[in-house]
Amino acid sequence: MARGAGGSEGGTGSFLIGLIMMIGGGYLLLNNIVVRPNFGFGAVAFRFGGFPITSGMILIPFMFGVGMIFYNSRNWIGWLLAGGSMIGLIFGVIANMELQLTRMSAFDLIVILVLLVGGIGLFLRSLRAG
Repeated sequence: MARGAGGSEGGTGSFLIGLIMMIGGGYLLLNNIVVRPNFGFGAVAFRFGGFPITSGMILIPFMFGVGMIFYNSRNWIGWLLAGGSMIGLIFGVIANMELQLTRMSAFDLIVILVLLVGGIGLFLRSLRAG
């Protein structure tokens, strides 16, 4: 007996159609999301207790770390300061992102959701045993 998608007896056609619908719906959904950065030199990256730590404050240990690295490249404290500051800055930028959906009609949103969720349903149905 011939096996279908994923080694199950489900249909290969349902598998491919579901996969295409999932990819199309996911693409359209992600394409309609706007990412707005809300981060600058005065923006609060973290709160340490009740004390706000801004992005400019994160750059102070980074400068000391870079200076220590240029003075002695084997100084692990300099590498720790510079690397930790860069990681903190990256996390601060990511944490302060704002995601919004673009303006779209209800029909557009329904089509996107039907493609995405319907594709997931077809995809999963094709993987189960018949």
